[in-house]
Amino acid sequence: MSVPLRLLTVAVIVGAAATSFAYAGGWLTPHALTPARIANRFEQVNGVHPGFRRNHAKGVDVSGYFESTGQGAALSRASVFRPGRVPVLGRFSLGGGQPFAVDAEHTPRGLGVRFALRDGEEWRTAMLGLPVFPVSTPEAFYDQLLAMAPDPATGQPDPARVSAFLARHPESARALQVISSQPMSSGFDNSSYHSLNAFRFIDAAGTVSWVRWSLVPVPPPVSISATAPGATSNNFLFDALIASVQARPPQWRLVVTVAQPGDPTNDATIPWPADRRTLEAGTLTFDRIESDDTSPARDINFDPLILPNGMAPSDDPLLSARSAVYSQSFTRREGEPRIPSAVSPGEAAR
Repeated sequence: MSVPLRLLTVAVIVGAAATSFAYAGGWLTPHALTPARIANRFEQVNGVHPGFRRNHAKGVDVSGYFESTGQGAALSRASVFRPGRVPVLGRFSLGGGQPFAVDAEHTPRGLGVRFALRDGEEWRTAMLGLPVFPVSTPEAFYDQLLAMAPDPATGQPDPARVSAFLARHPESARALQVISSQPMSSGFDNSSYHSLNAFRFIDAAGTVSWVRWSLVPVPPPVSISATAPGATSNNFLFDALIASVQARPPQWRLVVTVAQPGDPTNDATIPWPADRRTLEAGTLTFDRIESDDTSPARDINFDPLILPNGMAPSDDPLLSARSAVYSQSFTRREGEPRIPSAVSPGEAAR
């Protein structure tokens, strides 16, 4: 099986994103994966960078608020969906474990958000700027992590290994086709971000709905092809985000998509049909930005299993995996000396 150039390019791009959804829990035998083994693999591929996240290492932190429309209460009793405003902390990042990497337009972008709810609960979510996820199972994740590891001689994944991986995992080949069909936005502030995994919403009567959610920028996304190309600095994507927040706080609509019977809830590689019911739960606004060096968001684990009453995990096997490895990464970086971040809003403003 040969790998078309475009598909191989996309595979390289999403290889870093896949590390966001690491598997750990001991289900694979006889050589069970653990959070430590996955974290070790990140370090093997990216090197050891003390004090930084093992993935999405390069980032910048934001704060602001979420204004609920009240529509989400039709699906979930979570207090975040009651009409009104709650404070949020967030972090924009690039996929990969290199905290000083040069920004690249096609590197997958991430956004983690913590909603601080009125009753002391929290909702944390970690989203990606991809329409689907490249793998559907923990086993496939681990297989992909190895397949996409750069060859020391070329700095790029070995096409033969990528081809072999796609032959073993046709669902990933289909997911990469979906990803490659979607244009990449030009920056952080006009990207859409997606939960990818499914979750359960429970309303006041106990009725369960299976959902995914997205943050859709206001105004709509602008593709790279519609903007003038060219980078002005190693941090040009972050510099543009910093300027946007400082000039006119960017906003996103929280759009919840509701599954119908038969829609997969345990496979993030498959998009749900476009005609599924959606509702607009509210608007997210970020009006302050600061570096990892000073923001409390640096020490937040955007664990997808930290959910308020009225939300619950789906049957997607990757959710517990993400939670376990996020915890391992947090434990390691908290015990290490801190090195200044590559992204400084103060420097960008001068």
